[in-house]
Amino acid sequence: MKIIMHMDLDAFFAACEIKERPELAGKPVIIGADPKGGRGRGVVSTCSYEAREYSIHSGMPISRAYRLCPHAVFLPVNFELYWQVSSSIMNIARRYADKFQQSSIDEAFLDVSSYGSFEEAGRIAKKLKMDIFEKEKLTCSIGIGPNKLIAKIASDFRKPDGLTAVEENHVKDFLFPLPVRKLQGVGKRTEYILKEWGIDTIGDLANYDRNLLIENFGKWGIYMHLLANGIDDSEVVEEEGIQSIGREVTFEEDTNDILILNETIDSISEDIYQIIKENGILFKTVTLKIRF
Repeated sequence: MKIIMHMDLDAFFAACEIKERPELAGKPVIIGADPKGGRGRGVVSTCSYEAREYSIHSGMPISRAYRLCPHAVFLPVNFELYWQVSSSIMNIARRYADKFQQSSIDEAFLDVSSYGSFEEAGRIAKKLKMDIFEKEKLTCSIGIGPNKLIAKIASDFRKPDGLTAVEENHVKDFLFPLPVRKLQGVGKRTEYILKEWGIDTIGDLANYDRNLLIENFGKWGIYMHLLANGIDDSEVVEEEGIQSIGREVTFEEDTNDILILNETIDSISEDIYQIIKENGILFKTVTLKIRF
């Protein structure tokens, strides 16, 4: 029997900033660009749960976030701080797992099958949450399931500071009533198409004609149907080190000035190179993303 945990640190960037500045506790904190009185460029990287009460979310233009909550505390992104705290927490979590996979700066999968039961895994999850809070003063939400898919969805079920366990015989009861958008890989476009077909919940998708899904989505249709039925055979894979490094710049005004663009690319390239050099990192792929 597989027992998989998914650990998701709550509002991580904002939580790190509040940890450094306790006076911010209870206030709406927004991490991202400078709003410049509602005229700033850039987007919200993340925000505290107090800010989310104003309908602010990741990816929102910073100018709109300012209009929704002008009295919020706006802070720049501080990756050095976040990586430091993340590294400490991941080292704590790794000790609880048979196999460990960090999937992002604030998320990780833990294979805890050796604990033998969901009841024991739940007890260990509470201990892990307490350990993280005592050492780093941050909370996390944990999902426990028979595979990575269910564990990840469960970790998002009761946030913040939640703990949700879904045993194998309760997978469909848990999964089927959820909105289809909750399913891994279903974005806005796919959700729109599925809703046009009358598929609103994961259960609707699980019971839909698989051949029609294959006709319209190809191999993804097969995979999507399996996930909707709670089937996921992917393993928790041990991975070490930083998986990717990225930097982005949002201009104050749109520009097609080639000199400005080249200088910007040179600047962020130098920044990333210094991180690579200081950490002795090897890499194989460089991606340049431009938004028009």
